[in-house]
Amino acid sequence: MRSRIFFKLLAAFIVVIATATLTLDLTVRRAWEESLYSQIQTSLTEKVDMFAGAVQRERSQESLQRLADEVSAAADARATIIESSGKVLADTRANPNEMENHATRPEFIAALHGADGSATRTSHTVGIPFLYVAAPVPGGAVRLAYPLSSVQEMRRHVRLQLLLASLLGLLLATVLSAAIAQTISSRLQRIVDFAERIAGGDLTARVAETGSDEIAHVARALDRTARRLETSFAAVETGRQELETLLNSMQDPVLAVSRDHRVQWANGAMTGLRKIVAGTPLLETFRDPELLGVIDGAIATREVQVARATTIVPGRAYAVTAAPMPGGGAVAVLHDLTELERVEKTRRDFIANVSHELRTPLTSIQGYSETLLDTTGDASIRDFVEIIRKNAARMARLTEDLLVLARVESGEREFSFRATEAAALLDDAAQSLREAARAAGIELQVENTATRAATADPDAIHQVFANLIDNAIKYGGGKTIVIGARDAAEGVEFLVRDFGDGIASEHLPRLFERFYRVDKARSRESGGTGLGLAIAKHIVRAHRGDIRVESELGHGATFIFLLPAAS
Repeated sequence: MRSRIFFKLLAAFIVVIATATLTLDLTVRRAWEESLYSQIQTSLTEKVDMFAGAVQRERSQESLQRLADEVSAAADARATIIESSGKVLADTRANPNEMENHATRPEFIAALHGADGSATRTSHTVGIPFLYVAAPVPGGAVRLAYPLSSVQEMRRHVRLQLLLASLLGLLLATVLSAAIAQTISSRLQRIVDFAERIAGGDLTARVAETGSDEIAHVARALDRTARRLETSFAAVETGRQELETLLNSMQDPVLAVSRDHRVQWANGAMTGLRKIVAGTPLLETFRDPELLGVIDGAIATREVQVARATTIVPGRAYAVTAAPMPGGGAVAVLHDLTELERVEKTRRDFIANVSHELRTPLTSIQGYSETLLDTTGDASIRDFVEIIRKNAARMARLTEDLLVLARVESGEREFSFRATEAAALLDDAAQSLREAARAAGIELQVENTATRAATADPDAIHQVFANLIDNAIKYGGGKTIVIGARDAAEGVEFLVRDFGDGIASEHLPRLFERFYRVDKARSRESGGTGLGLAIAKHIVRAHRGDIRVESELGHGATFIFLLPAAS
């Protein structure tokens, strides 16, 4: 880590130093050179003007050469005197007689026109670059030339100094980069060590940083995060322990399964049923198809699944409820139904036995009461006997309904399921029950829009229609009853609708319970047993269908039951 930081810092310093050096070389050095050149040119212009004044006072060839030498020594520049034709009369660096004509020199041309002229070029005579400045004199011009080689030498010296300064800066940058890299890497290493301890589960780890830079801010933020994580994890762990204690205290077995169908956790009640090893495939622990099916269904559909399992423990039955977990997988809860089903079976058997035993004496009571009615002429005796007969008949109907309900609930009644057209079921019910409806002043109508056949036992469905129509005749209060059928997404829906007073909403949830009556007094007067709707419900459910009621006060009631469509 330290070497990487060092090289990154050094590279950054090198870029900064190189940029600064290049900027100085391109801007400061150029400005300095231009300023120096301007100063040299100004100085030469002043000196050449003085040179021109001195030349006007001298006319002999010897005096002109002497004057040029004196001016050259004083100005530290090459001095030249040129006549108007371009011929050189005197020069301090070369023999005038051997020098070429200067009539084409730009500075000389400018001087002949009465103004100071200047130019920069390499001398044909000496072979080095000069700055030439010329001034007009009568009959020609004078010129001073300053060698620029000294300027170039100064430029090289400045560049060398700039390069040395850059190398010194690079050396300092290397030392500084190493020091900074050492400091930063040690601080970052402490943060990395802290993060690795947190990743390893040590939430008590802390990192101490007292600085005010960005690394210190990051370290303090990570430290606050670790404290919050420790607090949150402690709360989660406490919640987990409480939940585990709660689940272990449950009498119902609980099993958690991961999304890849492996056992995650089981409470004490579950481990009492089977030996549970966390992480093993569910199929290696349980082979019950109902349990496996609801768990698979909950994981796949993300919906609660319910089933009844009988092979988890031999001789015991469980209601299994599987619900999906937020992170995938499912949790299954098993509720032991064995004792409940045993008690329910005992109750059904008791009711069936009692009902069966009551049939014979009730039949005898009905027979003897009818005989007494035929043979007795005393009106008061006949009234008492008629009361006996009516109550015996009512008890006989009650026992018969109890037997029917017990046989349906226990599964003793066998159903003959087959594909049956809806029209056939409706016609059978209408033909059998139309006269009973007319006797009560009610018209029975049929409405059929179903196009599919239903899977049904016609005799059992006839009993459902009989119970529902009898209920509508006795309690509907309307003048018309409609029976009908229609197609539904899950099968075929059948309905029995009356147009009477309707049923209050508080009674609807309990309407299919045995012995439940909306109007108890009216039910007794009509001779109802309170079991007709319960029988209808159990018959429909035996068909793997469903039954419900829709009603509002003053708008009649509609009983609807669904039968599966024939395949």
